[in-house]
Amino acid sequence: MTKASRPRTAADRKHRLQRILDALDLRYPGVTCALRHHDAWQLLVATILSAQCTDERVNMVTPDLFRRYPTIHDLAAAPVQEVAAVVRSTGFVNNKAKNIVGAAQTILRDFGGQVPGTLDQLLTVPGAARKTANVVLGTAFGIPSGVVVDTHVARISNRLDLTRHSDPVKIERDLIAILPESRWIQFSHQVIHFGRELCQARKPRCAQCPIAAECYAKDKQ
Repeated sequence: MTKASRPRTAADRKHRLQRILDALDLRYPGVTCALRHHDAWQLLVATILSAQCTDERVNMVTPDLFRRYPTIHDLAAAPVQEVAAVVRSTGFVNNKAKNIVGAAQTILRDFGGQVPGTLDQLLTVPGAARKTANVVLGTAFGIPSGVVVDTHVARISNRLDLTRHSDPVKIERDLIAILPESRWIQFSHQVIHFGRELCQARKPRCAQCPIAAECYAKDKQ
């Protein structure tokens, strides 16, 4: 497959980025977070559980978790070890269970039982680092607080030369600098779907890729 040439000017880079965004829009219109949830609290819990775990696995675990503990009050009062037993298959269960119970207690104590709607407030909640906060704010509240950088977004952003960093904070900074704020939320959702379907880490399906014309990755096939 022919490799794309690198854009030479700022205008060329801008046009290339727009072509990438247009291709993602065409392939993945209206996609949203893959974590199943009914409200901001359930999304926060699911996102905490998704660390070092697939969304598919989380979606298998959360229905049972919320049947056992249907409200934030229930989880705030739950023994950590009992919660850990329910979420065991997501990995790192002791830390995740502690964070979930701590998050429930913090939100009840400090925010009247409502998941806070600002980045600074969310970052005070146990288990809610920047990625988690961006997921909750973007998906539950429609607030573009930043760009969610998971493993797919990090890998594909490097592959497409939208960043040359490996640190998620630096990758997010680069993406924020080039993406319109109106695209911060949707971009992550689209790239995550793209990474799962086509631009897979072990064997990217380049022949079927709608962005192939814009890609000059070294391992492009």
